[in-house]
Amino acid sequence: MATELSKSVEAMSMADEEPPSAYIVKGCSFAPSDLSSSSSPFPVIDISLFSSISDDNTNTEVQSALHTLRSALTSTGCFQAIGHGMSGSFLDKIREMACEFFELPAEEKQKYGRSANESEGYGSDMVVSEKQVLDWSHRLSLRVFPEAKRRIHLWPKTPADFSAFLHEYSIKIKEMMEILYKAMARSLNLEENCFSSQFGEASLMQARFNFYPKCSRPDLVLGVKPHTDRSGITVLLQDKQVEGLQILVDDRWVRVPVISDAFVVNLGDQMQIMSNGIFKSPMHRVVTNTERLRLSIALFHEPEVEKEIGAVDGLISEERPRLYRNVKNYGAINYECYQKGIVALETVKL
Repeated sequence: MATELSKSVEAMSMADEEPPSAYIVKGCSFAPSDLSSSSSPFPVIDISLFSSISDDNTNTEVQSALHTLRSALTSTGCFQAIGHGMSGSFLDKIREMACEFFELPAEEKQKYGRSANESEGYGSDMVVSEKQVLDWSHRLSLRVFPEAKRRIHLWPKTPADFSAFLHEYSIKIKEMMEILYKAMARSLNLEENCFSSQFGEASLMQARFNFYPKCSRPDLVLGVKPHTDRSGITVLLQDKQVEGLQILVDDRWVRVPVISDAFVVNLGDQMQIMSNGIFKSPMHRVVTNTERLRLSIALFHEPEVEKEIGAVDGLISEERPRLYRNVKNYGAINYECYQKGIVALETVKL
């Protein structure tokens, strides 16, 4: 393993080298013929409609959007969000800022390198298992909330406005998530804070800038191997031109199209637990390509580490008994299972 990891993904990509065996997904078919060319099953929802939700709301447009939201989250667990209030120029600036960082010399990026056994900072996979298949990617992971927990020494100083833009962006995404939690509750005819209250006052939000260099063997190597997220909600800003994200739908991988200025919203395992299995946490992956690098920016929202989460009482009945045990620090459970190729939700089933 040490020999195989002597070069970074970025260096191997620039040299157009064959990926070493540590990156090869064995026993998994995902050649280009495996990519779906059919129309996307992921609806586009104008989430500005959810800002006007109230107990006695009879607006048919709002009710239709809530119905679409519920349908999406009970089937694929994924949709694309518009009407979020962020301009295209602002989102372009976020992408541009990320690209500027990744284009820095390797020695400059390593100033923000991830320490051993730490999740924050710049780098590739933590190696936690000899059988682990590595992802063809580099990442910059940063805690953005709570603000007191930010490790500012890991926030890049180049580009100069990185910290200011990330701060503004994370606030806007947090506000968007708060609206979505209330809308999800309303879509199930529940009290609007029944999900958000489980996260605690000091809930966690992590930003992850994903960089996927071009790869000489997209038939053998994944940018990110199949997994479900550990979060409650994940909000993803895709590359403006290059596709790569795929969701598992009815046992086949379906590409998530790029829609200008839209966010991909997908649920994580903790929302599947809180909804007692009604909402789904989708299995997803990222494929590589031989032509171009790809960038995406994800924000993950999780409860406080010591905050216990569980199914909302109103979603438990004789017809639908509790499916999962209450859990704390589910993120640690999910990460360990992910690297071992185990489905984390199966380990907390009753």
